[in-house]
Amino acid sequence: MNVGIIGAGTMGSGIAQVAATAHCKVKLYDTNREALNKAEASLNKILLRLIEKGHIDSDEKNRIQNNISYVDNLKNLANSNLVIEAIIENLDTKKKVFSELETYVDAHCIMASNTSSLSIASIAAALEKPERFIGIHFFNPAPLMPLVEIVPAVQTSAEIKNQTIQIIKDWKKTVVVVKDTPGFIVNRVARPFYGEALRVYEEGIASFAQIDSAMKVIGGFKMGPFELMDFIGNDVNYTVTESVFTAFYYDPRYKPSFTQKRYAEAGYLGRKTGKGYYNYNENGSTVIQSKSEESSDKELAQKIFERILVMLINEAADALFLNIASAEDIDNAMTKGVNYPKGLLAWANEKGINWCVEKMDSLYDEYREDRYRCSPILRRMGQSGESFSF
Repeated sequence: MNVGIIGAGTMGSGIAQVAATAHCKVKLYDTNREALNKAEASLNKILLRLIEKGHIDSDEKNRIQNNISYVDNLKNLANSNLVIEAIIENLDTKKKVFSELETYVDAHCIMASNTSSLSIASIAAALEKPERFIGIHFFNPAPLMPLVEIVPAVQTSAEIKNQTIQIIKDWKKTVVVVKDTPGFIVNRVARPFYGEALRVYEEGIASFAQIDSAMKVIGGFKMGPFELMDFIGNDVNYTVTESVFTAFYYDPRYKPSFTQKRYAEAGYLGRKTGKGYYNYNENGSTVIQSKSEESSDKELAQKIFERILVMLINEAADALFLNIASAEDIDNAMTKGVNYPKGLLAWANEKGINWCVEKMDSLYDEYREDRYRCSPILRRMGQSGESFSF
């Protein structure tokens, strides 16, 4: 299979590695020859590291490298069976690239975007054959993260959807199918992990370290919300939150935080700048600020964990209520896309649906904000005694 990748950044290069490993012939395209050279050198380092760890041998390294060629002319992608774009998150730029690409590829080529936030239908509308367009959203780093969100547009044909699902499964990825709505599954359902943690901090209930500790020690999350925002970058995370908020017509559930906005404005972006919610040393990976303030108050930590958890569960339930994806795909997305310790709907079953309803109603009674409205599906299931089925 011939695969074209547009964009030689971290994501594009990672997708190219995935496809090449799966025995595809890959052409990685970028207008910037320096970016292509950097991508080629980076792949060599990655593969050498895999040899050192015993994951591949030198023959496999050579096979993967020989499956990728680096091109700086879009016409070189003309013989592709599938083209995946991974460039800047700008709608007009993407439309322009795909409009040009369509003049080179044949009528059977599947065209896809790796966008995490833009409308698949809007990009598809720029094509003469929009039915061949689809979203294929990988997670960073693409070679390591098992999840891929497949996002059919309203224009996408059933045949293209099914072909795409099979291709990505053949690449040994876990596929979830999601409706073309803002944030898809992961970036939508995960919003309360950050947003509610910020709200708890802004109310003066707990510090960054106390909130992170509660989610890790009690919840079993690998990283707390503030550690994760520092890892992602406060600029990136804030922009996603703002775009989801806008795309949902300013639904208060997705309202951004002034704390995060101010940190981003101050240049406190996290690990990449050496300062975010925590301070970092020169290699950008080690926290040097003391975390002695982590709470030993188990009751407080439990309350923090439960508040953030029930908001996450409510968001996952609402995604199911609105047919964004199946229950199984929603839970797979959160465990395999962002490494949650449990699927949120399975967690709801464990805690009890009525527990979730009571927690949400308690928050709403206290704040009287639509942010804390309980999803109708939880209320209905609580009344009927149902649990989520997979």
